[in-house]
Amino acid sequence: MKSLCTFSLICALLFSAVPVYALSSANIPLDSPIYRDLNILAGLGLITSDIQGIRPFSRAEAARLLFEAETNRAADNTQNSRFVDELIKRVREQIPREMSQRENPDKKLVPMDVNPISSLRFRTVWLDGVARDYHRPVHDPGNDGVFGIGSGLRPKNAPDAVAMQRGGEGTPLFENNNGVVYGSGLTGELRWGSDFFFGRWGSALLEPYLLAHSGSSRMHLNRGYLKLGGGSLELEVGKDENWLGLGYRGNISLTNNAENFSQVKLSSPEPFSVPYIGSMKYAIIASQFEKTIVDAAERQPWFYAVKLSVKPTENLEIGFNLGRQMGGVGVKNSIGDTLRGLIGGTNSDNSNGLAGFEARYRLPWLRNSELYGEFSGEDTALFWPIVESYVAGLYIPRLTDDGRNDFRFEFFQGNQILYTHSTFPGGYIYKGMPIGHSQGGATQDFFFRGSHWFTARNNLALEYINTTRGMVDRVGDQAIERKHAGRIFWDLPLYGAIDGQLGYGIEKVSNLNLVNGAGQTNQFLKFEVRYRY
Repeated sequence: MKSLCTFSLICALLFSAVPVYALSSANIPLDSPIYRDLNILAGLGLITSDIQGIRPFSRAEAARLLFEAETNRAADNTQNSRFVDELIKRVREQIPREMSQRENPDKKLVPMDVNPISSLRFRTVWLDGVARDYHRPVHDPGNDGVFGIGSGLRPKNAPDAVAMQRGGEGTPLFENNNGVVYGSGLTGELRWGSDFFFGRWGSALLEPYLLAHSGSSRMHLNRGYLKLGGGSLELEVGKDENWLGLGYRGNISLTNNAENFSQVKLSSPEPFSVPYIGSMKYAIIASQFEKTIVDAAERQPWFYAVKLSVKPTENLEIGFNLGRQMGGVGVKNSIGDTLRGLIGGTNSDNSNGLAGFEARYRLPWLRNSELYGEFSGEDTALFWPIVESYVAGLYIPRLTDDGRNDFRFEFFQGNQILYTHSTFPGGYIYKGMPIGHSQGGATQDFFFRGSHWFTARNNLALEYINTTRGMVDRVGDQAIERKHAGRIFWDLPLYGAIDGQLGYGIEKVSNLNLVNGAGQTNQFLKFEVRYRY
Protein backbone atom coordinates (compact mmCIF):
# COMPACT_ATOMS: atom_id res chain seq x y z
CA MET A 1 0.00 0.00 0.00
CA LYS A 2 2.90 2.36 0.70
CA SER A 3 4.07 2.26 -2.92
CA LEU A 4 0.59 3.09 -4.29
CA CYS A 5 0.17 5.93 -1.80
CA THR A 6 3.55 7.35 -2.73
CA PHE A 7 2.79 7.13 -6.46
CA SER A 8 -0.59 8.84 -5.95
CA LEU A 9 1.03 11.57 -3.88
CA ILE A 10 3.61 12.26 -6.59
CA CYS A 11 0.95 12.49 -9.32
CA ALA A 12 -1.23 14.80 -7.24
CA LEU A 13 1.60 17.11 -6.27
CA LEU A 14 2.73 17.52 -9.89
CA PHE A 15 -0.46 19.41 -10.66
CA SER A 16 0.15 21.85 -7.81
CA ALA A 17 3.88 22.24 -8.40
CA VAL A 18 5.23 25.68 -9.16
CA PRO A 19 6.51 25.71 -12.78
CA VAL A 20 10.28 25.57 -13.11
CA TYR A 21 12.80 26.19 -15.86
CA ALA A 22 12.81 23.07 -18.04
CA LEU A 23 15.41 21.79 -20.51
CA SER A 24 15.95 18.21 -21.61
CA SER A 25 19.58 17.16 -21.25
CA ALA A 26 21.72 14.05 -20.80
CA ASN A 27 22.57 12.69 -17.36
CA ILE A 28 26.00 13.16 -15.78
CA PRO A 29 27.85 9.85 -15.16
CA LEU A 30 27.72 8.89 -11.50
CA ASP A 31 31.51 8.72 -11.25
CA SER A 32 32.01 12.18 -12.75
CA PRO A 33 34.03 14.70 -10.67
CA ILE A 34 31.18 17.19 -11.18
CA TYR A 35 29.35 15.73 -8.17
CA ARG A 36 32.42 16.20 -5.99
CA ASP A 37 32.84 19.81 -7.17
CA LEU A 38 29.19 20.68 -6.51
CA ASN A 39 29.47 19.16 -3.01
CA ILE A 40 32.38 21.47 -2.23
CA LEU A 41 30.46 24.50 -3.49
CA ALA A 42 27.59 23.45 -1.21
CA GLY A 43 30.05 23.05 1.65
CA LEU A 44 31.21 26.61 1.04
CA GLY A 45 27.58 27.74 1.47
CA LEU A 46 27.05 28.68 -2.18
CA ILE A 47 24.47 25.94 -2.88
CA THR A 48 21.56 25.22 -0.53
CA SER A 49 18.85 23.80 -2.84
CA ASP A 50 20.62 20.52 -3.68
CA ILE A 51 18.70 17.24 -3.30
CA GLN A 52 21.18 14.37 -3.10
CA GLY A 53 18.89 11.33 -2.70
CA ILE A 54 18.14 10.85 -6.43
CA ARG A 55 20.97 10.63 -8.94
CA PRO A 56 22.26 10.90 -11.61
CA PHE A 57 21.80 14.62 -12.03
CA SER A 58 20.90 15.87 -15.48
CA ARG A 59 23.23 18.47 -16.93
CA ALA A 60 20.36 20.95 -16.68
CA GLU A 61 20.14 20.25 -12.93
CA ALA A 62 23.90 20.76 -12.58
CA ALA A 63 23.51 24.08 -14.44
CA ARG A 64 20.74 25.12 -12.05
CA LEU A 65 22.96 24.38 -9.05
CA LEU A 66 25.98 26.12 -10.58
CA PHE A 67 23.87 29.17 -11.45
CA GLU A 68 22.82 29.30 -7.79
CA ALA A 69 26.48 29.09 -6.73
CA GLU A 70 27.46 31.89 -9.12
CA THR A 71 24.62 34.10 -7.90
CA ASN A 72 25.57 33.59 -4.26
CA ARG A 73 29.25 34.02 -5.08
CA ALA A 74 28.57 37.40 -6.67
CA ALA A 75 26.74 38.50 -3.50
CA ASP A 76 29.54 37.35 -1.16
CA ASN A 77 33.11 38.42 -1.90
CA THR A 78 34.43 37.40 1.52
CA GLN A 79 35.32 33.85 0.50
CA ASN A 80 38.63 32.62 -0.89
CA SER A 81 37.98 33.87 -4.40
CA ARG A 82 40.64 31.99 -6.33
CA PHE A 83 39.67 28.44 -5.37
CA VAL A 84 35.92 29.16 -5.54
CA ASP A 85 36.22 30.75 -8.95
CA GLU A 86 38.35 27.83 -10.19
CA LEU A 87 35.67 25.36 -9.09
CA ILE A 88 32.89 27.34 -10.73
CA LYS A 89 34.85 27.70 -13.95
CA ARG A 90 35.65 23.98 -13.94
CA VAL A 91 32.00 22.91 -13.68
CA ARG A 92 30.88 25.53 -16.20
CA GLU A 93 33.29 24.11 -18.79
CA GLN A 94 31.63 20.71 -18.50
CA ILE A 95 28.07 21.91 -19.25
CA PRO A 96 28.30 24.82 -21.75
CA ARG A 97 24.95 24.19 -23.53
CA GLU A 98 22.96 23.99 -20.32
CA MET A 99 24.64 27.04 -18.75
CA SER A 100 24.02 29.09 -21.89
CA GLN A 101 20.33 28.17 -21.83
CA ARG A 102 20.06 28.81 -18.10
CA GLU A 103 21.43 32.31 -18.54
CA ASN A 104 19.37 32.97 -21.70
CA PRO A 105 16.09 31.07 -21.20
CA ASP A 106 14.42 32.77 -24.18
CA LYS A 107 17.18 31.75 -26.57
CA LYS A 108 15.83 29.60 -29.40
CA LEU A 109 17.33 26.17 -29.86
CA VAL A 110 17.85 24.47 -33.21
CA PRO A 111 15.30 21.70 -33.93
CA MET A 112 18.04 19.06 -33.92
CA ASP A 113 21.68 19.06 -32.88
CA VAL A 114 24.39 16.41 -32.45
CA ASN A 115 27.56 16.33 -30.37
CA PRO A 116 29.38 13.17 -31.53
CA ILE A 117 31.92 13.19 -28.67
CA SER A 118 30.37 14.91 -25.66
CA SER A 119 32.54 12.95 -23.20
CA LEU A 120 35.47 10.55 -23.39
CA ARG A 121 37.30 8.32 -20.94
CA PHE A 122 40.22 5.96 -21.55
CA ARG A 123 41.19 3.73 -18.63
CA THR A 124 43.90 1.10 -18.17
CA VAL A 125 43.79 -1.20 -15.15
CA TRP A 126 46.39 -3.66 -13.94
CA LEU A 127 44.88 -6.11 -11.46
CA ASP A 128 46.36 -8.84 -9.33
CA GLY A 129 43.53 -10.31 -7.33
CA VAL A 130 40.66 -12.71 -6.73
CA ALA A 131 37.10 -11.46 -6.30
CA ARG A 132 35.08 -12.54 -3.27
CA ASP A 133 32.12 -14.86 -3.80
CA TYR A 134 29.03 -13.98 -1.76
CA HIS A 135 27.36 -17.38 -2.33
CA ARG A 136 26.83 -19.02 1.08
CA PRO A 137 24.09 -20.12 3.48
CA VAL A 138 23.28 -17.88 6.46
CA HIS A 139 21.23 -18.70 9.52
CA ASP A 140 17.84 -16.94 9.53
CA PRO A 141 16.47 -16.92 13.11
CA GLY A 142 13.37 -14.80 12.35
CA ASN A 143 11.48 -13.34 15.33
CA ASP A 144 12.55 -9.77 14.41
CA GLY A 145 11.86 -6.53 16.22
CA VAL A 146 12.60 -2.97 15.06
CA PHE A 147 16.01 -1.30 15.55
CA GLY A 148 17.06 -4.52 17.27
CA ILE A 149 14.42 -3.97 19.96
CA GLY A 150 11.57 -6.35 20.72
CA SER A 151 10.58 -9.46 18.81
CA GLY A 152 7.74 -11.25 17.07
CA LEU A 153 7.18 -8.96 14.09
CA ARG A 154 8.34 -11.88 11.93
CA PRO A 155 7.75 -15.52 12.89
CA LYS A 156 10.52 -17.34 14.74
CA ASN A 157 12.23 -19.90 12.49
CA ALA A 158 13.55 -23.35 13.28
CA PRO A 159 17.09 -23.46 14.75
CA ASP A 160 18.49 -24.81 11.47
CA ALA A 161 16.62 -22.43 9.12
CA VAL A 162 18.89 -20.86 6.51
CA ALA A 163 18.71 -18.36 3.67
CA MET A 164 21.09 -18.29 0.71
CA GLN A 165 23.28 -15.29 -0.07
CA ARG A 166 24.31 -15.10 -3.74
CA GLY A 167 26.25 -12.95 -6.17
CA GLY A 168 29.77 -11.60 -5.93
CA GLU A 169 31.82 -8.41 -5.95
CA GLY A 170 32.88 -8.53 -9.61
CA THR A 171 36.31 -6.89 -9.41
CA PRO A 172 38.26 -6.49 -6.15
CA LEU A 173 38.53 -2.83 -5.09
CA PHE A 174 36.30 -1.66 -7.99
CA GLU A 175 32.73 -1.35 -6.68
CA ASN A 176 29.96 0.66 -8.37
CA ASN A 177 31.36 0.26 -11.88
CA ASN A 178 28.17 -0.43 -13.91
CA GLY A 179 28.83 -4.17 -13.69
CA VAL A 180 32.08 -3.89 -15.68
CA VAL A 181 34.48 -6.62 -14.49
CA TYR A 182 38.24 -6.39 -14.99
CA GLY A 183 40.25 -9.60 -15.24
CA SER A 184 43.68 -10.31 -13.77
CA GLY A 185 46.52 -8.65 -15.64
CA LEU A 186 46.12 -5.62 -17.90
CA THR A 187 42.71 -4.38 -19.12
CA GLY A 188 41.98 -1.40 -21.35
CA GLU A 189 38.61 0.37 -21.47
CA LEU A 190 37.53 3.12 -23.86
CA ARG A 191 34.19 4.82 -23.12
CA TRP A 192 32.65 7.74 -25.00
CA GLY A 193 29.35 9.57 -25.11
CA SER A 194 27.42 11.05 -28.03
CA ASP A 195 24.61 13.54 -27.41
CA PHE A 196 21.56 14.28 -29.51
CA PHE A 197 19.20 17.21 -28.89
CA PHE A 198 15.71 17.85 -30.22
CA GLY A 199 14.98 21.47 -29.39
CA ARG A 200 14.23 22.12 -25.73
CA TRP A 201 12.13 19.06 -24.96
CA GLY A 202 14.08 16.09 -26.28
CA SER A 203 17.56 14.62 -25.85
CA ALA A 204 19.31 11.29 -26.29
CA LEU A 205 22.62 9.75 -25.37
CA LEU A 206 24.68 6.80 -26.59
CA GLU A 207 27.59 5.66 -24.44
CA PRO A 208 29.27 2.47 -25.71
CA TYR A 209 32.54 1.16 -24.34
CA LEU A 210 35.27 -1.10 -25.67
CA LEU A 211 36.86 -3.54 -23.23
CA ALA A 212 40.16 -5.21 -24.18
CA HIS A 213 41.78 -7.99 -22.10
CA SER A 214 44.11 -10.91 -22.82
CA GLY A 215 44.25 -10.27 -26.55
CA SER A 216 40.49 -10.07 -27.05
CA SER A 217 38.11 -7.11 -27.14
CA ARG A 218 34.36 -6.65 -26.88
CA MET A 219 32.01 -3.74 -27.47
CA HIS A 220 29.20 -3.07 -24.98
CA LEU A 221 26.51 -0.46 -24.46
CA ASN A 222 26.86 1.10 -21.03
CA ARG A 223 24.15 3.77 -21.41
CA GLY A 224 21.76 4.61 -24.22
CA TYR A 225 18.42 6.37 -23.85
CA LEU A 226 15.90 8.89 -25.12
CA LYS A 227 14.52 11.60 -22.83
CA LEU A 228 11.42 13.76 -23.31
CA GLY A 229 10.46 16.67 -21.09
CA GLY A 230 12.43 18.21 -18.25
CA GLY A 231 12.02 20.26 -15.12
CA SER A 232 9.40 18.58 -12.94
CA LEU A 233 8.33 15.92 -15.46
CA GLU A 234 10.57 13.82 -17.69
CA LEU A 235 10.20 10.46 -19.42
CA GLU A 236 13.33 8.41 -20.07
CA VAL A 237 13.41 5.16 -22.07
CA GLY A 238 16.56 3.11 -22.53
CA LYS A 239 19.57 1.84 -20.58
CA ASP A 240 20.88 3.99 -17.75
CA GLU A 241 22.36 3.98 -14.26
CA ASN A 242 20.56 4.97 -11.05
CA TRP A 243 21.51 5.87 -7.49
CA LEU A 244 18.63 6.02 -5.02
CA GLY A 245 19.94 7.10 -1.65
CA LEU A 246 22.24 9.45 0.22
CA GLY A 247 25.26 7.16 0.53
CA TYR A 248 28.63 7.79 -1.13
CA ARG A 249 30.00 4.22 -1.14
CA GLY A 250 26.61 2.54 -1.45
CA ASN A 251 22.87 2.51 -0.79
CA ILE A 252 20.54 -0.33 0.11
CA SER A 253 17.88 -0.15 -2.62
CA LEU A 254 19.57 0.74 -5.92
CA THR A 255 23.06 1.77 -7.07
CA ASN A 256 25.22 1.51 -10.18
CA ASN A 257 27.07 -1.51 -8.79
CA ALA A 258 25.53 -4.01 -11.23
CA GLU A 259 25.10 -3.62 -14.98
CA ASN A 260 22.70 -0.83 -15.89
CA PHE A 261 19.04 -1.73 -16.40
CA SER A 262 17.04 -1.23 -19.57
CA GLN A 263 14.21 0.81 -18.12
CA VAL A 264 11.31 3.20 -18.40
CA LYS A 265 11.71 6.07 -15.97
CA LEU A 266 9.41 8.91 -14.99
CA SER A 267 11.14 11.53 -12.87
CA SER A 268 11.74 15.18 -12.02
CA PRO A 269 15.33 15.95 -13.00
CA GLU A 270 14.94 19.29 -11.23
CA PRO A 271 13.12 19.92 -7.94
CA PHE A 272 9.70 21.52 -7.89
CA SER A 273 8.18 23.54 -5.07
CA VAL A 274 5.02 22.51 -3.22
CA PRO A 275 3.36 24.99 -0.85
CA TYR A 276 3.71 24.12 2.85
CA ILE A 277 5.92 21.10 2.04
CA GLY A 278 9.05 22.36 0.29
CA SER A 279 11.14 21.27 -2.66
CA MET A 280 10.61 17.76 -4.00
CA LYS A 281 12.10 15.31 -6.49
CA TYR A 282 10.84 11.86 -7.44
CA ALA A 283 11.74 8.90 -9.65
CA ILE A 284 9.60 5.94 -10.77
CA ILE A 285 11.55 3.19 -12.55
CA ALA A 286 10.27 0.05 -14.29
CA SER A 287 12.55 -2.70 -15.62
CA GLN A 288 13.08 -6.47 -15.60
CA PHE A 289 15.74 -8.80 -14.24
CA GLU A 290 17.47 -11.29 -16.53
CA LYS A 291 16.16 -14.87 -16.75
CA THR A 292 17.83 -17.24 -14.27
CA ILE A 293 17.55 -20.85 -13.16
CA VAL A 294 18.52 -21.19 -9.50
CA ASP A 295 17.84 -24.36 -7.46
CA ALA A 296 15.84 -25.68 -10.45
CA ALA A 297 13.55 -22.60 -10.24
CA GLU A 298 13.27 -20.52 -13.42
CA ARG A 299 12.59 -16.85 -12.75
CA GLN A 300 12.56 -13.52 -14.59
CA PRO A 301 10.85 -11.01 -12.31
CA TRP A 302 9.78 -7.53 -13.24
CA PHE A 303 11.31 -4.75 -11.20
CA TYR A 304 10.11 -1.33 -10.17
CA ALA A 305 11.52 1.31 -7.86
CA VAL A 306 9.96 4.44 -6.39
CA LYS A 307 11.90 7.26 -4.76
CA LEU A 308 10.55 10.47 -3.24
CA SER A 309 12.87 13.11 -1.77
CA VAL A 310 11.60 16.18 0.07
CA LYS A 311 13.53 19.21 1.31
CA PRO A 312 11.28 21.14 3.71
CA THR A 313 14.14 23.47 4.75
CA GLU A 314 17.51 24.43 3.31
CA ASN A 315 19.30 22.09 5.70
CA LEU A 316 17.02 19.04 5.90
CA GLU A 317 16.35 16.39 3.25
CA ILE A 318 14.18 13.33 3.87
CA GLY A 319 13.35 10.49 1.49
CA PHE A 320 11.44 7.27 0.94
CA ASN A 321 12.94 4.34 -1.02
CA LEU A 322 11.20 1.32 -2.50
CA GLY A 323 12.54 -1.43 -4.76
CA ARG A 324 10.44 -4.48 -5.67
CA GLN A 325 10.78 -7.66 -7.72
CA MET A 326 7.44 -9.08 -8.79
CA GLY A 327 5.78 -11.52 -11.18
CA GLY A 328 7.44 -12.79 -14.31
CA VAL A 329 8.46 -16.30 -15.32
CA GLY A 330 7.88 -19.07 -12.78
CA VAL A 331 5.35 -17.44 -10.44
CA LYS A 332 1.61 -16.78 -10.50
CA ASN A 333 0.71 -13.83 -12.71
CA SER A 334 -3.06 -13.49 -12.52
CA ILE A 335 -4.59 -10.05 -12.12
CA GLY A 336 -5.04 -10.63 -8.40
CA ASP A 337 -1.47 -11.89 -7.98
CA THR A 338 -0.12 -8.92 -9.90
CA LEU A 339 -2.09 -6.41 -7.83
CA ARG A 340 -0.88 -8.06 -4.62
CA GLY A 341 2.65 -8.00 -6.01
CA LEU A 342 2.45 -4.28 -6.73
CA ILE A 343 1.23 -3.54 -3.22
CA GLY A 344 3.10 -6.33 -1.40
CA GLY A 345 3.14 -7.04 2.29
CA THR A 346 1.39 -10.45 2.42
CA ASN A 347 2.61 -14.03 2.44
CA SER A 348 0.59 -14.79 -0.70
CA ASP A 349 1.92 -12.10 -3.04
CA ASN A 350 4.38 -12.79 -5.85
CA SER A 351 6.89 -10.08 -4.92
CA ASN A 352 10.07 -9.31 -3.01
CA GLY A 353 10.19 -5.78 -1.65
CA LEU A 354 12.83 -3.62 -0.02
CA ALA A 355 11.78 -0.26 1.44
CA GLY A 356 12.91 2.34 3.92
CA PHE A 357 13.49 5.93 4.99
CA GLU A 358 16.47 8.26 4.88
CA ALA A 359 17.47 11.73 6.07
CA ARG A 360 20.30 14.21 5.60
CA TYR A 361 20.91 17.24 7.80
CA ARG A 362 23.38 20.02 7.04
CA LEU A 363 24.95 21.80 10.02
CA PRO A 364 25.67 25.42 9.00
CA TRP A 365 27.38 26.16 12.32
CA LEU A 366 29.84 23.28 11.69
CA ARG A 367 31.14 24.43 8.30
CA ASN A 368 28.12 22.89 6.57
CA SER A 369 29.01 19.36 7.66
CA GLU A 370 26.35 16.76 6.91
CA LEU A 371 24.90 13.84 8.85
CA TYR A 372 22.94 11.30 6.81
CA GLY A 373 21.45 7.85 7.19
CA GLU A 374 19.13 5.24 5.70
CA PHE A 375 17.01 2.61 7.44
CA SER A 376 15.56 -0.06 5.13
CA GLY A 377 13.95 -3.44 5.56
CA GLU A 378 13.13 -6.54 3.50
CA ASP A 379 9.66 -6.82 5.05
CA THR A 380 7.18 -4.61 6.89
CA ALA A 381 5.07 -5.06 10.00
CA LEU A 382 2.76 -2.44 11.49
CA PHE A 383 4.16 0.05 8.93
CA TRP A 384 7.78 -0.34 10.10
CA PRO A 385 10.37 -1.96 7.82
CA ILE A 386 11.79 -5.05 9.53
CA VAL A 387 14.75 -7.31 8.74
CA GLU A 388 16.54 -3.98 8.70
CA SER A 389 19.78 -2.77 7.18
CA TYR A 390 21.50 0.58 7.67
CA VAL A 391 23.68 3.20 5.99
CA ALA A 392 24.97 6.11 8.08
CA GLY A 393 27.55 8.75 7.34
CA LEU A 394 29.29 12.00 8.23
CA TYR A 395 30.58 14.36 5.54
CA ILE A 396 32.78 17.35 6.43
CA PRO A 397 33.27 19.41 3.26
CA ARG A 398 35.50 21.98 4.97
CA LEU A 399 38.06 20.51 7.33
CA THR A 400 39.80 23.82 6.72
CA ASP A 401 38.00 27.11 6.16
CA ASP A 402 39.15 27.46 2.53
CA GLY A 403 37.30 24.27 1.46
CA ARG A 404 40.45 22.59 0.14
CA ASN A 405 40.23 19.62 2.53
CA ASP A 406 37.28 17.33 3.16
CA PHE A 407 36.55 14.13 5.06
CA ARG A 408 33.87 11.45 4.88
CA PHE A 409 32.97 8.48 7.08
CA GLU A 410 30.31 5.97 6.08
CA PHE A 411 28.97 2.83 7.75
CA PHE A 412 26.91 0.03 6.24
CA GLN A 413 25.33 -2.94 7.94
CA GLY A 414 23.47 -5.46 5.82
CA ASN A 415 21.07 -7.88 7.49
CA GLN A 416 21.96 -11.56 7.23
CA ILE A 417 19.05 -12.12 4.80
CA LEU A 418 19.39 -8.83 2.89
CA TYR A 419 19.00 -9.45 -0.89
CA THR A 420 17.68 -13.01 -0.38
CA HIS A 421 14.19 -14.37 -1.03
CA SER A 422 12.46 -17.76 -1.18
CA THR A 423 10.16 -16.97 -4.14
CA PHE A 424 13.06 -15.47 -6.13
CA PRO A 425 16.02 -17.66 -5.06
CA GLY A 426 18.40 -15.73 -7.30
CA GLY A 427 17.95 -12.84 -4.88
CA TYR A 428 18.31 -9.11 -5.43
CA ILE A 429 21.11 -9.85 -7.90
CA TYR A 430 21.42 -8.71 -11.52
CA LYS A 431 23.93 -10.49 -13.76
CA GLY A 432 25.85 -11.81 -10.78
CA MET A 433 26.10 -8.63 -8.68
CA PRO A 434 23.90 -6.92 -6.04
CA ILE A 435 21.92 -4.01 -7.47
CA GLY A 436 22.05 -2.32 -4.06
CA HIS A 437 25.10 -2.04 -1.83
CA SER A 438 28.18 -3.56 -3.44
CA GLN A 439 29.21 -5.46 -0.28
CA GLY A 440 26.03 -7.57 -0.24
CA GLY A 441 24.08 -8.88 2.73
CA ALA A 442 25.32 -10.26 6.06
CA THR A 443 28.07 -7.61 6.02
CA GLN A 444 29.44 -4.74 8.08
CA ASP A 445 31.48 -2.09 6.29
CA PHE A 446 33.40 1.01 7.47
CA PHE A 447 34.60 3.54 4.89
CA PHE A 448 36.89 6.55 5.45
CA ARG A 449 37.91 9.09 2.81
CA GLY A 450 39.91 12.29 3.02
CA SER A 451 41.03 14.50 0.15
CA HIS A 452 42.95 17.70 -0.53
CA TRP A 453 42.57 20.17 -3.43
CA PHE A 454 45.80 21.75 -4.64
CA THR A 455 43.72 23.43 -7.35
CA ALA A 456 40.18 22.82 -8.64
CA ARG A 457 41.57 20.18 -11.04
CA ASN A 458 44.34 18.78 -8.86
CA ASN A 459 42.99 16.58 -6.08
CA LEU A 460 44.60 13.88 -3.92
CA ALA A 461 42.34 11.42 -2.05
CA LEU A 462 43.10 8.65 0.46
CA GLU A 463 40.62 5.91 1.44
CA TYR A 464 40.56 3.17 4.06
CA ILE A 465 37.94 0.38 4.10
CA ASN A 466 37.26 -2.27 6.74
CA THR A 467 34.72 -4.95 5.84
CA THR A 468 33.53 -7.95 7.86
CA ARG A 469 31.27 -10.81 6.76
CA GLY A 470 29.94 -13.56 9.01
CA MET A 471 29.88 -11.60 12.28
CA VAL A 472 26.60 -13.32 13.21
CA ASP A 473 24.50 -16.27 12.03
CA ARG A 474 27.30 -18.29 10.50
CA VAL A 475 26.48 -21.83 9.40
CA GLY A 476 28.60 -24.96 9.87
CA ASP A 477 32.36 -24.33 9.90
CA GLN A 478 32.22 -20.84 8.40
CA ALA A 479 34.80 -18.39 9.75
CA ILE A 480 34.60 -14.61 10.01
CA GLU A 481 35.94 -12.96 6.85
CA ARG A 482 37.82 -9.69 7.40
CA LYS A 483 39.07 -7.25 4.78
CA HIS A 484 41.36 -4.24 5.19
CA ALA A 485 41.82 -2.06 2.10
CA GLY A 486 43.56 1.19 1.22
CA ARG A 487 43.28 3.26 -1.96
CA ILE A 488 44.87 6.45 -3.26
CA PHE A 489 43.65 8.57 -6.19
CA TRP A 490 45.34 11.58 -7.74
CA ASP A 491 43.37 13.73 -10.22
CA LEU A 492 45.39 16.23 -12.21
CA PRO A 493 45.03 18.41 -15.33
CA LEU A 494 46.80 17.20 -18.47
CA TYR A 495 46.00 19.49 -21.41
CA GLY A 496 43.15 21.91 -22.08
CA ALA A 497 39.88 20.22 -21.03
CA ILE A 498 41.63 16.85 -20.61
CA ASP A 499 42.26 15.51 -17.09
CA GLY A 500 43.98 12.40 -15.82
CA GLN A 501 43.76 10.18 -12.77
CA LEU A 502 46.29 7.82 -11.18
CA GLY A 503 45.03 5.25 -8.70
CA TYR A 504 46.47 2.46 -6.59
CA GLY A 505 44.76 0.10 -4.17
CA ILE A 506 45.70 -2.84 -1.98
CA GLU A 507 43.68 -5.07 0.32
CA LYS A 508 44.27 -8.08 2.52
CA VAL A 509 41.45 -10.57 3.05
CA SER A 510 41.59 -13.15 5.81
CA ASN A 511 39.32 -16.22 5.79
CA LEU A 512 38.38 -15.50 2.15
CA ASN A 513 34.77 -16.52 1.43
CA LEU A 514 34.46 -17.51 5.10
CA VAL A 515 36.92 -20.40 4.70
CA ASN A 516 39.09 -20.68 7.80
CA GLY A 517 42.75 -19.96 7.03
CA ALA A 518 42.19 -18.84 3.41
CA GLY A 519 43.99 -15.56 2.73
CA GLN A 520 44.25 -13.25 -0.27
CA THR A 521 46.07 -10.03 -1.16
CA ASN A 522 44.64 -7.98 -4.04
CA GLN A 523 46.17 -4.97 -5.80
CA PHE A 524 45.30 -2.67 -8.66
CA LEU A 525 47.01 0.14 -10.53
CA LYS A 526 44.88 2.48 -12.67
CA PHE A 527 45.52 5.29 -15.10
CA GLU A 528 42.78 7.11 -16.95
CA VAL A 529 42.34 10.11 -19.20
CA ARG A 530 39.03 12.05 -19.20
CA TYR A 531 37.52 14.66 -21.48
CA ARG A 532 34.38 16.43 -20.18
CA TYR A 533 33.46 13.32 -18.23
